[in-house]
Amino acid sequence: MNKPEIAIVEPNTLTSLGLKGILEKIIPMATIRTFHSFSELMDDTPDMYAHYFISAQIYVEHNAFFLPRKRKTIVLASDSPQFQLSGVPILNIYDTEEDLVKSILKLHQHAHQHGYPVKDMPPIPPTEQHQELLSPREIEVLVLITKGLINKEIADRLNISLTTVITHRKNITEKLGIKSVSGLTIYAVMNGYIEADRI
Repeated sequence: MNKPEIAIVEPNTLTSLGLKGILEKIIPMATIRTFHSFSELMDDTPDMYAHYFISAQIYVEHNAFFLPRKRKTIVLASDSPQFQLSGVPILNIYDTEEDLVKSILKLHQHAHQHGYPVKDMPPIPPTEQHQELLSPREIEVLVLITKGLINKEIADRLNISLTTVITHRKNITEKLGIKSVSGLTIYAVMNGYIEADRI
């Protein structure tokens, strides 16, 4: 399978680099290219990309280019009704990192047939170390964390004490070396513990 290439067309350098960092974590096999303007994209090979992450302003100004590529285009905007009506997928750049990761995973999984949905990507098998280290109960806790449940809700759902949940969370982060909820979400999806559309 060829490496998918993804274009980010966004004049804001911080937004562009932040999104690139998140995408590199979620889709490590992809090549992510950033462009500060539409003309920079045009100077490249604009039709070779599996997906385009485009600032709202650039999308509006150059929709003649992006409209035929609507299924491959994601607009970086607030949750604006004008884009929802046009049927273009939106990534709300004001979301928390955790929500951004979840949104990207969902968009990625439901990508068009020439995209690289998570379920079609070569699986990243859990290492033997992770398989041995994470107990079945820790995996249950991990899945509930990725679904956004707080410690008290996890305790109620699994019928265990709050202290036990906190201990499991601590053990999971120490064993995997992952502290953020977004990182744990990526790990859980990539290792088949949960599907992206269930988070």
